[in-house]
Amino acid sequence: MKDTNTRSLAPSSGTSRREFLKTIGTAAFAMPFIAHDLRAAPPSSRIRHASFGAAGMAWADLTAIASVPNVEVVAVCDVDTARMADARKRFPKARFYQDWRRLLDAEAKNIDSVNVSTPDHSHAPIAVSSMLLGKHVYGQKPLAHNLYETRRMKEVARERNVVTQMGIQIHAGAYYRSAVAFLRSGGIGKIKEVHSWCAKHWGDKGKLPTRTDRVPPNLLWDVWLGGCADRPYIGGGYYHPGNWRKRLDFGTGTLGDMACHILDPVFGALDLGSPTSVRSEGPKPNEVNWATNAKVILTFDGTPRTAGKSLTLFWYDGSVFPPRKIADLVTEWSAPPGDPNRKRLRGLPSGGSIFVGTDGVMLLEHISQARLYPREKFADIKLPRERSGNHWAEFVEACRGNGKTQTGFDYSGPLTEAVLLGGVASRFPKTTLLWDSANSRFDIAEANAFTRREYRSGWAVPGL
Repeated sequence: MKDTNTRSLAPSSGTSRREFLKTIGTAAFAMPFIAHDLRAAPPSSRIRHASFGAAGMAWADLTAIASVPNVEVVAVCDVDTARMADARKRFPKARFYQDWRRLLDAEAKNIDSVNVSTPDHSHAPIAVSSMLLGKHVYGQKPLAHNLYETRRMKEVARERNVVTQMGIQIHAGAYYRSAVAFLRSGGIGKIKEVHSWCAKHWGDKGKLPTRTDRVPPNLLWDVWLGGCADRPYIGGGYYHPGNWRKRLDFGTGTLGDMACHILDPVFGALDLGSPTSVRSEGPKPNEVNWATNAKVILTFDGTPRTAGKSLTLFWYDGSVFPPRKIADLVTEWSAPPGDPNRKRLRGLPSGGSIFVGTDGVMLLEHISQARLYPREKFADIKLPRERSGNHWAEFVEACRGNGKTQTGFDYSGPLTEAVLLGGVASRFPKTTLLWDSANSRFDIAEANAFTRREYRSGWAVPGL
């Protein structure tokens, strides 16, 4: 992303770096990619909206979008009628569907925008079909299930000139905004490396159960499968409603679930492009499930925000955390080394990022205020005071022609691609894969088989 404010971020001659950092902490630090709070913007036109998904994250997205003034919920779709109850009560005038294709066929002339808040494997088919009809799309993270779908979603959004937003709502929060603004100001110097992690365990070592269960009458299993290969239904929550994240064909593991959130401020602060290489040091997925305890290493070309010609970004999940030498940079103790009463006051949180700069270190805990180290060096330095925005209202207002979204597919597409590259690399442990972004190809032919999927008969989607 081009930074149009570079000159204004540098301390003037005669102003010390420390004085400059103290000054920016006292003002609302408006960055090019940070929108002002849109909640006060008067609605200029009615937006007719449809939701793909009625419960879980879909419910959160739907109710947040519907809370923006002058938004009418016209239609809701969910493959499971048992998950529609709350939506039926909240939106009694809406029309309800179990098949997303039927909704688009029937409501294309009645809707302006949609949210796609379904399992990962159905993001691209629904979103691309909606965009080809000229509908604005709010899509949950990760943008799509594979690299090809992700690239096509960005391209189709441009071709159709529709408003888009990916569901990384924390991007609009004050914590991430303040941290990104400080990093972009050079608050800890140029960034040498970044370590990011999440302690979730979206993986499974088990084999595919051999049983076949009866499909419940409330669930359209064939539509839930969508373009994925046909297979028997397995109950007990094995796939639906939540454990699909663990399954290779349907989810993208912990990396896909959480890295779009946690790596967002890394991309926003450092202006990263596409990775040039990716390597997995963690376990390999089995035939049906993602593994946990990942360690993925992404290499990027350097930017004006980074030190050196390249930047290395490390990702860890499950029970794997950054190494001791990195964790010690942000560990807080009650006494100095050698004191018999020394206790650890603060270690690593369950998720976040450590930015190692030439002049200091930042710990950005997931959804928390950033902390700067060494503590004594930054004792009187204040982070910029940023206001939280309304991520969903920003999407609605952009649909009305008022402003732009901040996590549209032009931004969130490359972010998602970097995340999904880690998933491909996990299939080739301890192998460095070179990535040719311009041609969407790896240097190892076997890896290219995992950049896209073939949809089963009857489920091909124009545009994909």
